[in-house]
Amino acid sequence: MKFTLSWLKDHLETEADVHQIAEAMTMAGLEVEEVLDPAAKLAPFTVARIISAERHPNADRLQVCQVETVDGMKEIVCGAPNARAGLTTIYAPIGAYVPGLGVTLVEKPVRGVVSNGMLCSASELELADESDGIQELPPEIPVGTPVAGLFGAEPVIDFEVTPNRPDWLGVAGIARDLAAAGVGKLKHFDIAVVRGGFPSPISVRLDAPEMCPVFAGRVIRGVKNGPSPAWLQKRLTAIGLRPINRLVDVTNLIAYDRARPLHVYDLAKLSGTEIVVRGGQVSAGTAHIEGGEPEHLIALDGKTYAVSAADCVIADAGGERPIGLGGVMGGESTGCDDDTTDVFLESAWFDPLVIAQTGRALGIHSDAQYRFARGVDPVSVTPGLELATRLILDLCGGEPSEIVFVGEPPAGPAPFAFDPAYVKRLSGMDLPTDRIGTILGQLGFLVQAAPAGQAEPWIVTPPSWRRDVEGRADLVEEVARIEGFDRLPDTPLPEVARPAGGVLSPRQARVRTARRALAALGYAEAVTWSFTKQSTAALFGGGDERLVLENPIAADLDCMRPSALPNLIQAAARNAARGFADAALFEIGPIYLGDDPGDQRTVVAGLVAPHAARHWAGAGEDALFALKADLTAVLEEIGAPVASLQLVQGQNRDWWHPGRSARLQLGPKNVMVEFGELHPRVLKALDADAPMLAFEIVLDAVPEPRGQKGKNGSGKARGTADLSAFMPLTRDFAFVVEEAKPVGDLIRAAAGADKALIADVRVFDVYRGKGVDEGFKSVALEVVIQPREATLAEAEIEALTAKVVAAVEKQGGRLRA
Repeated sequence: MKFTLSWLKDHLETEADVHQIAEAMTMAGLEVEEVLDPAAKLAPFTVARIISAERHPNADRLQVCQVETVDGMKEIVCGAPNARAGLTTIYAPIGAYVPGLGVTLVEKPVRGVVSNGMLCSASELELADESDGIQELPPEIPVGTPVAGLFGAEPVIDFEVTPNRPDWLGVAGIARDLAAAGVGKLKHFDIAVVRGGFPSPISVRLDAPEMCPVFAGRVIRGVKNGPSPAWLQKRLTAIGLRPINRLVDVTNLIAYDRARPLHVYDLAKLSGTEIVVRGGQVSAGTAHIEGGEPEHLIALDGKTYAVSAADCVIADAGGERPIGLGGVMGGESTGCDDDTTDVFLESAWFDPLVIAQTGRALGIHSDAQYRFARGVDPVSVTPGLELATRLILDLCGGEPSEIVFVGEPPAGPAPFAFDPAYVKRLSGMDLPTDRIGTILGQLGFLVQAAPAGQAEPWIVTPPSWRRDVEGRADLVEEVARIEGFDRLPDTPLPEVARPAGGVLSPRQARVRTARRALAALGYAEAVTWSFTKQSTAALFGGGDERLVLENPIAADLDCMRPSALPNLIQAAARNAARGFADAALFEIGPIYLGDDPGDQRTVVAGLVAPHAARHWAGAGEDALFALKADLTAVLEEIGAPVASLQLVQGQNRDWWHPGRSARLQLGPKNVMVEFGELHPRVLKALDADAPMLAFEIVLDAVPEPRGQKGKNGSGKARGTADLSAFMPLTRDFAFVVEEAKPVGDLIRAAAGADKALIADVRVFDVYRGKGVDEGFKSVALEVVIQPREATLAEAEIEALTAKVVAAVEKQGGRLRA
């Protein structure tokens, strides 16, 4: 919504400038978007007079002019056909920005002659759409006069109208709020009744009162249409509206001045003597069109619209021919032009919901639709008609008929009880009762004393244009914004004791810890949808019909995901398609194994796509073991019992490579992690290149550590370092075990032989070949022994060695000779 300062002053007596008005509007709750000042754009331009004009020596269509300017005599090259000696025009100096051309003037030669400025047309200054030459001004205007003052350029305020305040869509409504805020004094105008000289030859019938409860109109004959006067064109142009003709411009003026949309029909183009307001109609069904064909309307914008039964239609010819969409846009068939002499002027009230739905369904966003969809004041039907009649008679002449009025306007807002003390209770503002009553009265509310014996002293009735006010809290808001939100008391909230511990739950702390750990390991976090394609979900054990969405946001996101891996695979594939094949991604989020709330799990998923550039040294460390190392680091960070985990191979689900994947578990019923290489079949189905390796940690399966929580909620508080004063020693063992035996079982058995002395167990060799039977392997372990109390004697070391061998033999290992 836009308006100029002079337009506002038609309704408000004020000495405030445009910036003070904008500030007052902001403090009163109106969201000012911008203050446009065309005078600032025109500031460099002044009046000049051409003293002489001679043909350019190197160009037949250019003239070299000697120009008297505010900066003295200037030689300026000009190509306008009307440039001549004695012409008073507009001068732009070097350095001026010409808005119509989008250029800043610089001193440079034009075909060999330096031009010391520019002589401007109206279109180059955006004062007109087109120009035939440079602007011609009256000769009596003195040289050096600022151009901004000549063309009456004035600031324009542009602000956003909230949906609950349709009264702000008229300048009169803005003036009312500013007057209440103390910016000026509201001017009250009585709209004079224009008496009709004859009965209206056009009658109105309401066949859809639920869409249009009330309709008023009158005929004005003998009008003379044509271009509007300069003051009206200037007012409309200033806010971005294109003047059309006097009849249409009057309706646009009242729409922006009083928030009252109107429409004018050319009486000669109407068929019959009756206008019918009805819903859209559908023709009888045919063999080709099931249910019939909707009627069509060619609107004033030149487009054809198919009208449905939910749309309000204005029709003539006994209700058969649509001539407009009620409250939205008129039809081309009855539009007014310069030949129009007799008109029918419409002023009606349309249901906001109907108009809003029509605008959305048909994609029409006219000024009328914008206002009716938010709710026009129903009491303005007749006053708006009278005001438009007076303006048309003043500008176009003519003779009006009596008003035809059909229907009943909707009931006004209901009154309710209000206690002015509620203002302090709700807002903290301690205002006198008289001040509260004055603010409400200036805003149009009717404040009356309540009947004796009632608890609250006032009965307040909102005005017809404030249907958004429904209770006492709304009145407090009105008082607070007019008094000024900056006057709200700033009472600090009472101090609240901080909790002794952190505010994160153990799971939240683990999520944060896992995120930091993976980022430190070089993984990039991906944030993907919790949905995937049903066929993709089926590849990962999902795709259950119970998890298919009824209203998906996209066709390929129609199912809740059973795993975070498919989204990570597709993300890595997209990176590879753009030249970044060597990816390391992770995501922490939910997966869905069923439609019960208990079937939701939180997982930490990581994925690597080892596609590093080729190098003479080879591929380097096996990516699978590198992935396992990363996985182990994350598990240790979140406090998982890594030492107690069992590594199981051959039991992973179908999307894992059967020979290069495993799971970590705390028993058959608590599978905590699955990791390894993804199956090439699954990668091919997702258009991703192998190899890709991944892991998926089910956070819900990670048991909480016992004892006191640390700062991150993931385990016991870390104590002091337990460092021994004695040097550690190592012993090497080689055990022969079956090929299928997990090495991790041997490590755990050796480490558990004496937990007090054995600090670490590491695998340093795996051998298959000569000396080892087929189906077996030799695993070499390095056992780190850390004495605590004293240096170990040889007998103590031998005894510990025997414990290690015995523990590993229980796992099927045999000490290799």
